Amino acid sequence: MDVIAILKHAPLAVQLVVAVLLTQALLSLAVIIDRVLLLHLSGRKSKEFAAKVDEQLEQGDFEAALETASQTSGSHLASYMYTGIRCFLDRRAEGKSIAKSVHLTERALERVGETVSANLNKGMGVLASTGSTAPFVGLLGTVLGILFTFQKIAAEGGGGIATIGGEIGEALIVTGLGLVVAIPVVLAFNWLSGKIGLYEAGLSNAASELVDTLEIEAHDRELEAERGARESREELSGARQASVA
Repeated sequence: MDVIAILKHAPLAVQLVVAVLLTQALLSLAVIIDRVLLLHLSGRKSKEFAAKVDEQLEQGDFEAALETASQTSGSHLASYMYTGIRCFLDRRAEGKSIAKSVHLTERALERVGETVSANLNKGMGVLASTGSTAPFVGLLGTVLGILFTFQKIAAEGGGGIATIGGEIGEALIVTGLGLVVAIPVVLAFNWLSGKIGLYEAGLSNAASELVDTLEIEAHDRELEAERGARESREELSGARQASVA
């Protein structure tokens, strides 16, 4: 059965329905390819970035970690880290307490998280709409095809099952086309939703670990600074006592 030839001879309304289904299929394919590439590239760059920045954070070198994050493009993790570290360092430079700085950093990470989530889910609405509407769009094409068939029979004044069977069978092709478009799109949508959900969960965990690391390292720095100041005062006091003696 030559489907293309059949559709060429279909009524204009049916051809328009087929055009809508093909448009939905092409848009969905573009979204699927785009999301797969985005997740793959961002995941690979994020792993490379994490390998570099973990050691810097463990050493408490926030400035170096910030520089690494600013130089890493195409990684959602790097964007998270840059926002968190930049916010924390800026708040500390303003003289805010560690607790206040941590709280503001968490708020900043929540805001950037919403932006990242929107970026990751870009185009997913196209898949959801196609998966839910394509079967009905195909069914609409079939109904229109059958209506035109009955109109043709009424105008010609004759016909039976042998006459209309082929016409109705041809009209049902559009319903099949709708299902062919919808089923892969629904499967792709569910798969991508799971992948994006796991990726977002990983970014959220990384943000929480970053906040913990910043808080711990900042406390350690303060303790070291206080210890150094105390030792300096003790040395100065000892030196004064020695000079008096």
